Amino acid sequence: QVQLVESGGGLVQAGGSLRLSCAASGSTANINAMGWYRQAPGKQRELVAAISNGGLTNYADSVKGRFTISRDNAENTVYLQMNGLEPVDTAVYYCNVEIRITAGVRSSYWGQGTQVTVSS
Repeated sequence: QVQLVESGGGLVQAGGSLRLSCAASGSTANINAMGWYRQAPGKQRELVAAISNGGLTNYADSVKGRFTISRDNAENTVYLQMNGLEPVDTAVYYCNVEIRITAGVRSSYWGQGTQVTVSS
C-alpha cells in the first residue's frame, strides 16, 4: 500500500513559478517511475513529466524547457519545478508512482491532486 501526498499548488500570474511536491509513504521499497499528470476542465488527463528510478526524464512537448521533474529517492519524493507558467497550464496536477510487484507486474498509485491556476 502506497499513499501519496501532494503540495505546492496555488494561484500565480503568467510568467510565475511554482514547485509541486509529492511524498510517498507506505510500501515504498519497490518504487520505479514517478511522474506528474494534469487535467484541465473538459479535457483528458495528460502526462506532464515522468522520471525513471535511474533519473531518465520525459516531458510533454508543451512544457519542455519550462518544467523540470526531479526526485529524491531517500525521501521518496518527486518534484515538479514549473517556470514560465502560462494560463494554459491551469489544471489539477496529479502525481503518480509506479510500484514493481514482480518483474512483470506493475501497479500505479495516484495523489489527491493539487490545483494550479495561472492568471493572465
